[in-house]
Amino acid sequence: MKQISNFGIFTLLLVSSLTIMVGTVIAPALSGIVEHLNFKYSPGLLITLPSLGVVVFASFIGRLLNKIGSFKLLCLGLIPYAILGVIGAFITNDYLLMFDRFLLGGATVAVQVSVTSFIADFFKGTDRMKLIAWQGMAIELGGVVFLSIGGVLGEWHWQYPFYIYLIAILCLFLVMKNLSQLKKIEGLKDATEIPAKEHKRKVKLVFYASMSAMVLFFVGFVTLPIYLPKVLSFSESTTGYYMAFISLIAIITASQMPKAVGKFGDAKTVCLGFIFFMFGYSCLASSGSITVLMISAIFIGIGFGFTIPLLNHMMIEASSNQNLGKNLGLYSMGVFGGQFLATFIEYISHDYAVIYGCGAVLALVIGVILFYAFKRVEVD
Repeated sequence: MKQISNFGIFTLLLVSSLTIMVGTVIAPALSGIVEHLNFKYSPGLLITLPSLGVVVFASFIGRLLNKIGSFKLLCLGLIPYAILGVIGAFITNDYLLMFDRFLLGGATVAVQVSVTSFIADFFKGTDRMKLIAWQGMAIELGGVVFLSIGGVLGEWHWQYPFYIYLIAILCLFLVMKNLSQLKKIEGLKDATEIPAKEHKRKVKLVFYASMSAMVLFFVGFVTLPIYLPKVLSFSESTTGYYMAFISLIAIITASQMPKAVGKFGDAKTVCLGFIFFMFGYSCLASSGSITVLMISAIFIGIGFGFTIPLLNHMMIEASSNQNLGKNLGLYSMGVFGGQFLATFIEYISHDYAVIYGCGAVLALVIGVILFYAFKRVEVD
């Protein structure tokens, strides 16, 4: 048995990037995919259906984690992730394609829960928060790289972005090489050390906050691949670069998240993230100029960096050894449930200014509610 190595940490971060890749890797080429497949339903479903799969399978995967452990669950998740991801390029039936994307969500939640469990098992305290911040950076770096590659490949041929899912095979090899024999650190509390009332309130609050944050973040990923080519005549690659820029800002913000927590506290930092989401969508709603578009990307990226990685850490901190699997499954339901719910914002209006305006109002309202809700939990 041995402690986790630097190569092991690299493996965890690389695998973490697969969680955002599951939906966004085909986003820049979405218009071309829909056109060639003559897809009859909302295009956003191809991005968000894996999220629905996560929500459905999360509870089962959380229980499975406690039975078979992080390593076996991660290996079992990576294999179907690669297979279900790449065969999407060859399915021409709308229903089969949607079912494939749905099942891909089951593999994704297995990957996410097991990776986060590894972090909880082998790190504690400030080291854990630091690695969670790195994980958030890795996820968004994956967004930068895979969105950019997906946009370029999408210009060559609509099927090519699906081949990116095969990187899961490389991840499987690295996992078996670097994570197969590790010495666990008992970094979590025992269930008796956490007051039941405090635990339930904190876990529920983190769940709703993570779901709300991902709804707001994914509003952009669902609408921008259609909005940018339609309004500003962006190509697939330019759309990919713009969306990758949002992810780049999120990386930078996630790297500074521990400092923000040290200054403001975790609850206020999360609420600040929602305020930046409000600024971002306010900019998108007010103008279609390139300058305002770039400012909006900066605000939305900051919103992600101050919410999702921190909420992940807060869920671990609210967990014990006995309920970690259950709580990580719940967190995954929140994150990916938010992604799926973002699909339906398109039904609000055909006017994108109205959609982004609603996103800005929603961000403000949620930020204010969370501020007082976290304050109440802390007082109690």
